[in-house]
Amino acid sequence: MTKHIPHESAELHVSGEALYVDDISASPDLLVGRVVYSPHARARIISFDLTEAKQVPGVAAILSARDIPGHNQMGPVVKDEPCLASEEVTFVGQAIFLIAAETDAQCRAAEKKIKISFEPLEPILTLDDAMARNNLLGPPRTMSRGDADSALQKSVHVIEGELRTGAAEHWYLETQSSLSIPGEGEEMMLYSSSQNPSETQALVAEVLGVQKKDVVVEVRRMGGGFGGKETQGNHVACWSALLAHATRRPVKIRLFRDDDMIMTGKRHRFLVRYKVGFDDNGKLEALKVELNSDAGAATDLSFAIMERAMLHCDNAYVVPHMHVVARVWKTNLPSNTAFRGFGGPQAIATMEHIIDRIARTLHRDPAEIRQKNFYGLTNNNVTHYGQRVEENRLHTMFEQLVKSSDYAERRRAIRAFNASNEFFKKGIALTPVKFGISFTTTFLNQAGALVNIYNDGTVLVNHGGTEMGQGLHTKIRQIAARELGVSLDRIRVNATNTSKVPNTSPTAASTGTDVNGMAVRNAIGTLKERIAESISSMFNEEKKSPTTNAVDIRFERDEIFDSKHPARRLAFADAMRMMVMRQVSLSATGYYRTPGIGWDKIKGHGTPFRYFAFGMAVSEVLVDVLTGAVTLLRTDILHDAGDSVNPAIDIGQIEGGYIQGVGWCTTEEIKWDAAGNLMTHSPDTYKIPTSKDIPLDFRVSLLKNATNPNAIHGSKTVAEPPLMLGISTWLAIKDAISAVTDHNVEPEFSLPATNEVVLLSIEKLKCHTATKASPHTIA
Repeated sequence: MTKHIPHESAELHVSGEALYVDDISASPDLLVGRVVYSPHARARIISFDLTEAKQVPGVAAILSARDIPGHNQMGPVVKDEPCLASEEVTFVGQAIFLIAAETDAQCRAAEKKIKISFEPLEPILTLDDAMARNNLLGPPRTMSRGDADSALQKSVHVIEGELRTGAAEHWYLETQSSLSIPGEGEEMMLYSSSQNPSETQALVAEVLGVQKKDVVVEVRRMGGGFGGKETQGNHVACWSALLAHATRRPVKIRLFRDDDMIMTGKRHRFLVRYKVGFDDNGKLEALKVELNSDAGAATDLSFAIMERAMLHCDNAYVVPHMHVVARVWKTNLPSNTAFRGFGGPQAIATMEHIIDRIARTLHRDPAEIRQKNFYGLTNNNVTHYGQRVEENRLHTMFEQLVKSSDYAERRRAIRAFNASNEFFKKGIALTPVKFGISFTTTFLNQAGALVNIYNDGTVLVNHGGTEMGQGLHTKIRQIAARELGVSLDRIRVNATNTSKVPNTSPTAASTGTDVNGMAVRNAIGTLKERIAESISSMFNEEKKSPTTNAVDIRFERDEIFDSKHPARRLAFADAMRMMVMRQVSLSATGYYRTPGIGWDKIKGHGTPFRYFAFGMAVSEVLVDVLTGAVTLLRTDILHDAGDSVNPAIDIGQIEGGYIQGVGWCTTEEIKWDAAGNLMTHSPDTYKIPTSKDIPLDFRVSLLKNATNPNAIHGSKTVAEPPLMLGISTWLAIKDAISAVTDHNVEPEFSLPATNEVVLLSIEKLKCHTATKASPHTIA
């Protein structure tokens, strides 16, 4: 069976026929919902009056916190996030009122009539301010191996410093959207753009004061998610459900782009401080890391995100003595949330920054230092949290990529180019990623499926994962076809629906295909056992010798046959008609829980991941030292996808993830003013990558002969890890800037490396004298 098939919705996307929440017309009674949010970063609500607003023609309802029939909470883990602010607002963009009307214009007219009085309070708007005021969201966490302090005292070389990494907007093409349709009694049907329909179901039931059995959430597809709809897709669902409950009419909320960016959380800003010891050869000896993150105004998933950051401080490298302390800080900004990588990018960027500094201190090529410190194959292969790095692909990938990218020759050519060009400088960097695959909240590593076979031989697959453009449904369709031995055109993957598969985990942590694919396989396994028993009995009823055993029945090429007596065979569709006549159930559920994982969160020790995904990139850039403009000349990526279920989709995900990482590392800068207002809340002020930011020469390959024994059909997930390959571009820019002084002075650098950061870094270099650092050139 071919693996190279297009995305199951590709034609629908191109033709505009793919249905999203905003395309669903519920009925002529459909109302438009609007959220009225706080203009203050922190303020006490003194009073409000909705009388005039409710009299605006077309308005069906205006709700405040007083009108919530259930609990005024939508915190996914910790109940510290009110659905509607009641006494105090804690960030600009916090929901206070909900309006339902016939049109959006009527909603806006009503909003202008709302009278509300605030008492402004002093907000905390920066990570530094939160730290200065000791405004912790929860207690610190630590993770240790060995004795970092003693090892640092013995190290020949010790450097220390800090790195700041910026926030980032998810910028999914489809903004947060939900349609709620009231049914009989307490029933509520939601069509939601959510990565986590079971959690959406739970929170809607909570705010409505009903039970989960009364709420059904369906997700056909999302127009992008990237983590931004793992928890925060719940918000619009709760709001639209409250309005639908109050009016007994369908209500749809689709946030305007600017409102979406103002109201929702971002990737967590980090401030990382570190101290590292190493020997004359660049071998790591000890590392102390202090991680500080900006959680925003509520908990959301901030502690789980910080936990993954702690687990990825090593990236691909052995650190014999390591101590990590992590603190999550509270500010008066929208609650920050999951974003592709989930804390991994901030930690990995820090480690790659450290390795780069070690190389510059020793006057070595950073690629050489990286190779020296990779986890070993048979020893030096245990992480600082006690998990063994198995099926380690780092060394193989390094050798292959250095050769295929012509790294050494290009490094020499760049040195010659920089020596003869004053106003343009080139830089190059190679960076790896080792990323753990599984939810670190262990119980989430489970999935369910429901597979129905109809008497015409077609198959409807339901599973708990959600499609957000990543190709999950396409891969599930391929897995189902392969397991049943039928052609793809017989398989349809249904919309994700909480009434079909209950208690699902979010489509996150790069686990979608791994867990849902196995659940589908298990459901089909049950069906095949039933069918094989009946088919073998049917063959034996013909009284032919020898008999057919159920274990010898095979499902291949749209046929079912006896492998020992191939003449005994049936077309799949014919066999399914016979199964119905023989009263064989053709519907089965499947369940899967990830084996071999589990760890002690308190001690920070154990096996949190089923396996590690590996990737590696070489990026080369050209920097205009007069303007700070960066041109990405070439990127070579080698990624480990195991035995890929669909190489074309995986390569697309690698390309997209890398470019998204480039955006985080270069152009995507988020700014708030002194009052907590988001200044970068539209495409004209927030710069995601465009076609001009794609490398002029872009080469992506999948590692061959790399079967993964720990996932469905020997595959590995792609999903999150490629984003962190964008760090190679960030460090290539640093390499080019460093060439301004012929690598005599290390640049001051932060992330993202915007044009402004690049120019300021260059100007600071020029202000240094050559005597402040010993001359050296990267080999």
